[in-house]
Amino acid sequence: MDFTFAEQQIAFRDAVRKFLIIEAAPEMLREIWETKSGRSRELRCKLADQGLTAISVPETYGGIGLGDLDWILLQVELGYYAIPDSLSDTAYLASWLLEHLPADLALKREWLPRIAAGTARIAVGHPVNLLVADAELADLILLWHDDEIHGVTASDVKLTPQVSIDASRRLYAIEWSPSARTRLCSAKQGAGLWQQVLNRGALALAAQLLGLAQRMVDLGVDYAAQRKQFGKPVGAFQAVKHQLADVAVKIEFTKPVLFRAAYAVDRDLDDAAIQVSHAKLAAGDAARLAARNALQAHGAMGYTWEADLQMFMKRAWALDAAWGDRGFHKQRVADAIFADGAELGPGSTFN
Repeated sequence: MDFTFAEQQIAFRDAVRKFLIIEAAPEMLREIWETKSGRSRELRCKLADQGLTAISVPETYGGIGLGDLDWILLQVELGYYAIPDSLSDTAYLASWLLEHLPADLALKREWLPRIAAGTARIAVGHPVNLLVADAELADLILLWHDDEIHGVTASDVKLTPQVSIDASRRLYAIEWSPSARTRLCSAKQGAGLWQQVLNRGALALAAQLLGLAQRMVDLGVDYAAQRKQFGKPVGAFQAVKHQLADVAVKIEFTKPVLFRAAYAVDRDLDDAAIQVSHAKLAAGDAARLAARNALQAHGAMGYTWEADLQMFMKRAWALDAAWGDRGFHKQRVADAIFADGAELGPGSTFN
């Protein structure tokens, strides 16, 4: 299988990276964290100007009409720069879900152009996540109920704010009552859609965790090169080198797993769920190791508010448990490999 990305995908990724280098400096992230909403309207508009909100929206509704493989490299960048915005929930998950609703063209005509333009924020609630991100700020909230898809607004439900270790996340417990008025899709039709939303949600966070892992090891390398002990940079000592090298190896082994999962989701392959769970577990391992070893390279100073590292560590710890924690994804992998007649081994790796 060829994991090589197309030139235009690489060029888009590079353009977004250059944009985020300027617009997503850690100082700016801290300022946004400390606001009441935790969100920046200005940043959201700039992300829309870069085309990020229009990626998944079909051209019919004013979007670009790209797919999962186009998103995956961009999700890594969103993780690397710890973007404090639920861009994926709106532009990736909600956009896909609205597009694939079996009917209700009026709903699509109302919301998909607004997503593409960056003027709508949509929250997505799924039972695998006990809390819903950005529910209070959302113009529309898409909720699961017995595999049905329901659409509500913040005024239709009771929202209770919840504290996250990641100060950029705005999480809410939602109390609500489903009804025929709020139902957008039946359980028969919604079950498959929710399963694919789950896979895409976990895939997006796996990519962001990979980006976070790379950022944390980069911060560890920079700090180790600057801090001195016994007249030498601490990065010159083998113990520090090996810790950071271990993370670099972990990251490289995670990349093909992540790209394989994105391919499976994009092609709607039968094994997409297990591939996504594998990617989420691998990326979570890389991010946790990066957090621990980068922290040690900082001499434990990375915990302090002044250190940039603490921002990325907290984001990684939070995302590792979202869209399915480790137990959930390990169970999905176990169910697949221990199933009767499971095809395992090198000959069954690729179809």
